[in-house]
Amino acid sequence: MTLIYGHRGAKGEAPENTLASFQRCLEHGVHRCELDLHLSSDGELMVIHDPTLKRTTGHRGKVAEHSAADLASYDARKGGPGWVTPCPIPRLAELFEKCAFEHWQLEVKSASKVRSAQMVEAIAELAERYGLSDRITVTSSSREVLSALKHLTPQLSRGLVAEYAWLDPLKVAQHYGCELLALNWTLCTPERLQKAQKAGLHVSVWTVNEPALMRRLADFGVDSLITDFPGLALATLTR
Repeated sequence: MTLIYGHRGAKGEAPENTLASFQRCLEHGVHRCELDLHLSSDGELMVIHDPTLKRTTGHRGKVAEHSAADLASYDARKGGPGWVTPCPIPRLAELFEKCAFEHWQLEVKSASKVRSAQMVEAIAELAERYGLSDRITVTSSSREVLSALKHLTPQLSRGLVAEYAWLDPLKVAQHYGCELLALNWTLCTPERLQKAQKAGLHVSVWTVNEPALMRRLADFGVDSLITDFPGLALATLTR
C-alpha cells in the first residue's frame, strides 16, 4: 500500500504550513505530513517554506530576521486558497502539541554550516521533548544539512530531497546514510525506484496532485506520495 503525506499540510485546500492546513490533512484521515522549517532570529523552529516572508504573509524581510513571537503573529494566508480566519505562522512545537501525525517529514532548506548545526540540534531537542524522535525524518537537498544530521544528530532518520538528476540521487543518499529518498516525481522511473528500494530506501515522491499520476506511481510501487490534496489521494488509492 502506498502511503500518503500531506504536502505542507493540505496545501491545495488550506493556507500552506499553517495549523489549519495540518488539521485539514488529519480530518481527511491522512496521518503523515511534510513541512518546511526555518529558524527565527531567537532560534525557534518556525514552519514556513520560503526564507522570506513576502509570498505567504506580505511582510518584508527574512524569517531569520524576526523573532518567534513576531512570526507567530503574522497571518500566513496570502497566496493560498481562500480562508476566512487568520492563519499565523506556527512554531514546530505547536504542531507537535496539537497534531497527532504518525510520521513527519521535516524539510530543512539549504543553510550555512553554523545554521545547519543549529537547526538539526534544535529539531533533535524538540523531537526528544515531545517523544517523537522515532516518528520524524529530517529531509534536505543541502549537503551541509545532511552532513550536520549525520555527524551531530545521528539518532534522527535522514532523507535526501532530490529535484534534479545531474547527481545520482541514490549515491548521494547512501553517502549521507539516508533512509528516505524524496524524489521529484519526474525523476521516478521504475528503474530508479527499484534500485533505491533494493538499497533499502523508502521512496517518497512529490508533488503528486493528479489522480491518474497517483495511480501510475502507486502501480510502480512507490512507498509514499506527497500531495497538496491528501483527501483526493486517499480516495484515489483506496478505490
